[in-house]
Amino acid sequence: MGEGLAVAPSVERILRTVVVVCAVLTLLGLLALWPSGDHRTVDPAMLDADPIGARVEQVVLQPCSYDEAAECSLATMRITEGPTEGERFTFEELTSGAGKRLAAGDDVLVLATVTVDGTTAYTFYEYERSTALLLLLLLFVVAILVLGRWRGAGALAGLGVSLLVIVGFLLPSLLDGNQAVLVALVAASLIAFVALYLAHGVTPLTTVALLSTFAALVVTGVLSWIFVRLADFTGYTDDSTQMLDALQVPIDPRGILLAGIVIGSLGVLDDVTVTQVSAVAELRTARPDLPATELYGQALRIGRDHISSTVNTLFLAYAGASLPLLLLFSEAGQGIGSIVTRELVAVEIVRALVGSIGLVSAVPISTWLAAQVLRPTSVQDHDHDGHDDGHDDGHDDGHGGHR
Repeated sequence: MGEGLAVAPSVERILRTVVVVCAVLTLLGLLALWPSGDHRTVDPAMLDADPIGARVEQVVLQPCSYDEAAECSLATMRITEGPTEGERFTFEELTSGAGKRLAAGDDVLVLATVTVDGTTAYTFYEYERSTALLLLLLLFVVAILVLGRWRGAGALAGLGVSLLVIVGFLLPSLLDGNQAVLVALVAASLIAFVALYLAHGVTPLTTVALLSTFAALVVTGVLSWIFVRLADFTGYTDDSTQMLDALQVPIDPRGILLAGIVIGSLGVLDDVTVTQVSAVAELRTARPDLPATELYGQALRIGRDHISSTVNTLFLAYAGASLPLLLLFSEAGQGIGSIVTRELVAVEIVRALVGSIGLVSAVPISTWLAAQVLRPTSVQDHDHDGHDDGHDDGHDDGHGGHR
């Protein structure tokens, strides 16, 4: 990004200073909020045991054991791993509905429970999906490497680091009871540092994109904090949050909601800022003498097109995730006013709108910063050399006066 473009040394020093300050603040936040590792763990007996693999060998349709008027499928399964490998059991499933049903040859996961008389009872847990997910992951990696090459490899490395930050810092720190928004901002800052520099290299323009992302994240975080409180959200929007509360895990449900909005916005924000900085760089390459104000205006027009499609994408993503819930409310005959004020739906609306405002703010911020960094060529040369070439022009003009 920005190959062949010169940046004034004074501007580069300012960028370097600001990014170092941000890095120090991130490091201090990381040290202050680092998980202690001594938080109370939940008794495993209160949660589901680890599932084990099984395979469906046969499925027979027959009347349900509890209601002969209904049709059920009786699946015979064989355990394929663990100490009870090879053991067979049957599982009864109602066949009504159009969803996926058990079929011979399906690989599944089951839960094994030892009963009071010492026998083992098995219950269906989930379909085994690791093969499909690994295949999709392989296709994803190949597609990124083929198109992105070394930058694609850097992006994949950044993705790996993002997962490590979430699993190794964000989740344990939240379980320690630390302030959720601060934890999310520190994690997002660390992810942005690593992901952007790995994918795009350590350049002034990458730094501009990084600082623009930080600014837009602050806007998103502040708006989230305001509207989560104005809307009186409780934070209990799903079974997982209620389960954590029931297990007396020291979390703030509203803080977790805020943290989710901040982390969820980061992925789209860095896309917008990098795109805008790249647009400014390309325009500056094509028009080295273009004044900064005109450069900003032309790049902003590109940003308007980008933001219109991105905002729609973000909204549709949230709407798609909530589609079953919206269908349920619609089937219940509730009006649109009643639906949108339900917390389950209102939370997604706030996510979409706050995230969209953050995206909108990222466009002018990143465009303006990039336009200021990439000054016209004459200004850069003057700052780089410490003087201009006016004496040459004067010499030429002097010769021109004899004509």
